[in-house]
Amino acid sequence: MFDDFQSTKVEVGEASLFVRHAGSGPAVLLLHGFPQTQLMWRDVVPGLTDRFTVVCADLRGYGASSCPVSDADHAPYAKRAMAADMVAMMAKLGFASFMVAGHDRGGRVAYRMALDHPDSVDKLTVLDIVPTADAWDRADARLALGYWPWSLLAQPEPLPEKILAAAAEAIVDNALGGWGSSPAVFPADVRQAYVDALRDPAHSHAICEEYRAAATLDRKHDHADKAAGRTIRCPVLALWSEQGALAEWYSDEGGPLALWRGWAEDVRGQSMPGGHFFPEEAPAQTAQALAAFFG
Repeated sequence: MFDDFQSTKVEVGEASLFVRHAGSGPAVLLLHGFPQTQLMWRDVVPGLTDRFTVVCADLRGYGASSCPVSDADHAPYAKRAMAADMVAMMAKLGFASFMVAGHDRGGRVAYRMALDHPDSVDKLTVLDIVPTADAWDRADARLALGYWPWSLLAQPEPLPEKILAAAAEAIVDNALGGWGSSPAVFPADVRQAYVDALRDPAHSHAICEEYRAAATLDRKHDHADKAAGRTIRCPVLALWSEQGALAEWYSDEGGPLALWRGWAEDVRGQSMPGGHFFPEEAPAQTAQALAAFFG
């Protein structure tokens, strides 16, 4: 995996980010979700590196990136802080502006980046998410039961941390097989990498802090943007699972596209084959959709 990529650690203030990059041409940053690491892009990047400089990074608190100390309001793990990480990292790699695609938690970092750093983000792709405030404002039993990390991992410490560290294999297997995807898609070494990251106490705490921030600060930041009339200026591509929950849950409001059009003027999108983890289930189709949009 990633045979042609250079690996490095990039220091961005309080965080040290593990990064891989390869290719040539305009820069594309790829960001992962939970419970994954940048390994989720392993089969997507071959369809991109012939046209783009591809950068894959582990979010702070995930994978091989560091876990900065948090605080009482969880600000070090708000998407605002994680987005600033990525802008600083890309600048250090020589890219003042770039395109970004984020899946799941990475998608939340990506759209916050587009809101907070509009001059840095040329195009934005969000994979299988709706904006955080929209999701929480419409939360019901389907979200609580279907995407249980939202409520479970946002609980006060130390219970969620203990569950992640003690039951890492069960957590990963439930997520990879329970959100419309097939567990057979994930090679044993990739699954093990996801498990190992959750078992580490520092990373399990950081991941829970990120979910706590999503339930509090991230919502406040989204609501503040709405109140101020702040929108995403760049073109947006929204991709979602044809077997997942987003189209069904928000169908009365026009589906994911309608929600994203409340945040940006230039929004297009489509459903993708597979479940929530469709970049790993349908990497060729995912690469094709990204290349067409970013190109």
